[in-house]
Amino acid sequence: MSIRVEQFEGKNGPVKNQFRITAPKGTVFQSYGTIIAFRPYDGKVILDENYWDYSTTTGKYRNIFLREDKATTEKKIKDGRYILANLNDDSIDFGF
Repeated sequence: MSIRVEQFEGKNGPVKNQFRITAPKGTVFQSYGTIIAFRPYDGKVILDENYWDYSTTTGKYRNIFLREDKATTEKKIKDGRYILANLNDDSIDFGF
Protein backbone atom coordinates (compact mmCIF):
# COMPACT_ATOMS: atom_id res chain seq x y z
CA MET A 1 0.00 0.00 0.00
CA SER A 2 1.31 3.43 -0.88
CA ILE A 3 0.96 6.50 1.31
CA ARG A 4 -1.71 8.97 0.20
CA VAL A 5 -2.01 12.55 1.48
CA GLU A 6 -5.27 14.45 0.99
CA GLN A 7 -6.26 17.93 2.06
CA PHE A 8 -9.61 18.30 3.73
CA GLU A 9 -12.20 20.00 1.55
CA GLY A 10 -14.02 23.17 2.59
CA LYS A 11 -16.75 25.24 0.99
CA ASN A 12 -14.23 26.91 -1.31
CA GLY A 13 -11.99 23.95 -2.10
CA PRO A 14 -9.01 22.39 -0.32
CA VAL A 15 -8.36 23.62 3.22
CA LYS A 16 -4.81 24.73 3.94
CA ASN A 17 -2.83 22.84 6.58
CA GLN A 18 -5.45 20.12 7.32
CA PHE A 19 -4.52 16.67 6.02
CA ARG A 20 -5.72 13.08 6.03
CA ILE A 21 -2.81 10.69 5.49
CA THR A 22 -3.55 7.12 4.52
CA ALA A 23 -0.64 4.87 5.48
CA PRO A 24 -0.03 1.11 5.62
CA LYS A 25 -1.00 0.88 9.32
CA GLY A 26 -3.92 3.31 9.45
CA THR A 27 -5.14 6.83 8.79
CA VAL A 28 -3.66 9.96 10.35
CA PHE A 29 -5.13 13.42 10.82
CA GLN A 30 -2.50 16.15 10.70
CA SER A 31 -3.23 19.80 11.46
CA TYR A 32 -0.44 22.09 10.30
CA GLY A 33 2.69 20.06 11.18
CA THR A 34 1.17 18.26 14.16
CA ILE A 35 -0.36 14.78 14.22
CA ILE A 36 -3.68 15.01 16.05
CA ALA A 37 -5.24 11.57 15.62
CA PHE A 38 -4.39 8.09 14.38
CA ARG A 39 -7.01 5.53 13.40
CA PRO A 40 -5.11 2.23 13.06
CA TYR A 41 -6.66 -0.50 10.96
CA ASP A 42 -6.31 -3.01 13.81
CA GLY A 43 -6.85 -1.10 17.04
CA LYS A 44 -8.30 1.78 19.01
CA VAL A 45 -8.19 5.38 17.87
CA ILE A 46 -5.27 7.25 19.41
CA LEU A 47 -5.45 11.01 20.01
CA ASP A 48 -2.47 13.19 20.75
CA GLU A 49 -2.57 13.93 24.47
CA ASN A 50 -1.27 17.48 24.00
CA TYR A 51 -2.97 18.61 20.80
CA TRP A 52 -6.23 16.71 20.25
CA ASP A 53 -8.17 19.80 21.38
CA TYR A 54 -5.64 22.48 20.49
CA SER A 55 -7.80 25.01 18.64
CA THR A 56 -11.20 25.61 17.09
CA THR A 57 -9.86 24.82 13.62
CA THR A 58 -8.13 21.64 14.76
CA GLY A 59 -11.34 20.62 16.54
CA LYS A 60 -13.46 21.22 13.47
CA TYR A 61 -11.36 18.93 11.28
CA ARG A 62 -10.79 16.39 14.07
CA ASN A 63 -14.58 16.08 14.30
CA ILE A 64 -14.79 15.53 10.55
CA PHE A 65 -11.97 12.95 10.69
CA LEU A 66 -13.62 11.04 13.56
CA ARG A 67 -17.16 11.64 12.23
CA GLU A 68 -18.43 12.84 15.61
CA ASP A 69 -18.72 15.90 17.83
CA LYS A 70 -16.37 16.92 20.65
CA ALA A 71 -18.68 15.66 23.41
CA THR A 72 -18.68 12.18 21.87
CA THR A 73 -14.88 12.25 21.57
CA GLU A 74 -14.55 13.26 25.24
CA LYS A 75 -16.87 10.43 26.29
CA LYS A 76 -14.84 7.90 24.32
CA ILE A 77 -11.63 9.15 25.95
CA LYS A 78 -13.20 8.89 29.40
CA ASP A 79 -14.53 5.36 28.91
CA GLY A 80 -11.33 4.06 27.29
CA ARG A 81 -12.51 3.62 23.73
CA TYR A 82 -9.91 6.19 22.64
CA ILE A 83 -6.32 6.30 23.85
CA LEU A 84 -4.34 9.46 24.61
CA ALA A 85 -0.63 9.34 23.73
CA ASN A 86 2.11 11.59 22.42
CA LEU A 87 1.75 11.05 18.67
CA ASN A 88 4.48 13.56 17.88
CA ASP A 89 7.43 11.92 19.64
CA ASP A 90 8.22 9.33 16.93
CA SER A 91 7.28 6.34 19.13
CA ILE A 92 4.15 5.43 17.13
CA ASP A 93 4.67 3.43 13.95
CA PHE A 94 2.25 4.81 11.38
CA GLY A 95 3.84 2.87 8.56
CA PHE A 96 5.63 5.81 6.94
